[in-house]
Amino acid sequence: MTQATVVPREQRGDAHMQMTYSTWHIQSGLTNMPFSRVLPILKAYCRGYTSVSGSVRPGIPVPLRSSASAVVTVCNEMKTISAVLSELAKLPLCEIIVVLNGCKDGSFAEVRKHPGVTLLHFPERLGHDVGRSLGAAAAKGDILLFTDGDLVIPAEKLAAFLYAVDRGADLALNNITPWLPAFSKQDEVTRSKSFLNLVLGRPDLKANSLTAVPHALSRRAIQTMGTAPLAVPPKAQALAIQHGLIVTAPLAVDVIKHNRVRTGNTGNGNMVSRMILGDHIEALGEAMSRGGTRLGLTTQGRAELAKVRNSV
Repeated sequence: MTQATVVPREQRGDAHMQMTYSTWHIQSGLTNMPFSRVLPILKAYCRGYTSVSGSVRPGIPVPLRSSASAVVTVCNEMKTISAVLSELAKLPLCEIIVVLNGCKDGSFAEVRKHPGVTLLHFPERLGHDVGRSLGAAAAKGDILLFTDGDLVIPAEKLAAFLYAVDRGADLALNNITPWLPAFSKQDEVTRSKSFLNLVLGRPDLKANSLTAVPHALSRRAIQTMGTAPLAVPPKAQALAIQHGLIVTAPLAVDVIKHNRVRTGNTGNGNMVSRMILGDHIEALGEAMSRGGTRLGLTTQGRAELAKVRNSV
């Protein structure tokens, strides 16, 4: 494993803009404003600051009260990782951690082009979600933002997840609901996500899950669950809900259309689908061990079940 040092946020060029905006944001009484209304203000402030300062790398001055880390998992993403890191660099993060998980291409060299990034390099493949667990264990921030090296997500969208956790959420999930088909056309993975949320008493989350990035976690969530369960995202989500943590889905980011096609994630019954289904079985087992085999559910008639199913 190779690890690089971190450049503190105070040494970055955007630190002054972040500080001045956060001060103004508080003084103006905007603290409780939803992010959808804050974002236009952030953009306007950034434009004004950039025009006066002549900054060549404008960031986004997200008014965070807590420190934030980003964890990026990478497996052979040399074509996209630089763009991913460039978007993250626009955010007020105290550190960016990149976990190289069995990369065989030039991803290592691409990451090293970005100063101040903490690099955890594992030459051999550790597993699909193990990198998130390792990155979380190394992170120091009060907020942990997770994304993948193959998805270039604009900083302003990533900021919504930081903002949600900073305002009290423990898990801020990606709301993928707008891109899901009707129940009859959903695959087994989507249905398993919805079913897990249903039996955990959160049918409002529908198929939103920690299996999808981007998402963010609070330090309280990490302390409650530990970092090991993050290697099995549905299990971590089940633990979070059963412990009474605050779970939200603040923003919809289309990662379905832009998800990189690989040999293991295409076709019926593909390897990734089987793995995710197995993760959900493990999550259900964990939930049952804590909440009983029926998980508090009562018997419903056929008509009631059909009504619930058709509303998804």
